[in-house]
Amino acid sequence: MPPTLPTQIPEKTIERLSEYRRSLISCYKRGITHIFSHILAGMHGITAVQVRRDLMLIGFSSDTKKGYDVKVLIDFIDTILYSEETMKVAVLGMGHLGQAITKYFNSKNLNIRIVAALDIDEAKVGQTILDIPCYHIDDLEDVVANNDISIVILSLPSSVAAQYTVPIINSGIKGVLNFTSAPFNFTQGIVVENYDITTVLEKVAYFVKANEENNNQ
Repeated sequence: MPPTLPTQIPEKTIERLSEYRRSLISCYKRGITHIFSHILAGMHGITAVQVRRDLMLIGFSSDTKKGYDVKVLIDFIDTILYSEETMKVAVLGMGHLGQAITKYFNSKNLNIRIVAALDIDEAKVGQTILDIPCYHIDDLEDVVANNDISIVILSLPSSVAAQYTVPIINSGIKGVLNFTSAPFNFTQGIVVENYDITTVLEKVAYFVKANEENNNQ
C-alpha cells in the first residue's frame, strides 16, 4: 500500500524527490546499495538537512548507521510520485520538439508513458512516429477517451496553442505540461506546468553575462 501522505507536499519537495530518484537509480546501477544524506545532498548542491527534511515529510525513515538503502528509497519515492498503473500521456504537436520530448521520455524508466501524438500535418496523421500513433488534433477528445490519457504535453506553435484550451478541458485531461511560450491557466482543476524554454535560456544567459561583467570589473 502507498504511504499515508500529508494533504499537500510542497512543489519544490516533489521536484527534489524526482531529482533524488534519478541520482539514486544511477548509484544503484553502479552497485551502490546504501547512501548517506550528505552524499545525496552533495549531488544536488543542497544540505543534508534539506534531504532529511524532504524524506521525513514523506514518511521515510532508515538506518542512519548504514545510510539509506538505495533500492528501498527508490521504491518508496516511486509510491509518492507514481500511480500503481502507468500514467498515459499524449503529445500535441509532433514537430521537432514534440518528437524530441517523446524520444526522451519514453527512453526513461518512468511509470509515465507517451502513448499518442496529435498534429494537423496530414503527412504525419495516420502514421506511426517513434513507435506511437499520430492522430489529427481535432480528434483529441476521442483519443484521450480511447487511450485512457491523463496528461497532455503541448509542443505546438505558441500562436495556435490557446485555441486548444477548450478541447483540453472537454477531453477530461487532468494535467498539462506546456512547452509553448503562451502560459496556460485553467479554472477546471487541471494541473498545469508552464515551461518556457526561451525564458529559461535567457535567464541563464543573463547570469552568464552578469558574472562576466563582475569578473571584468
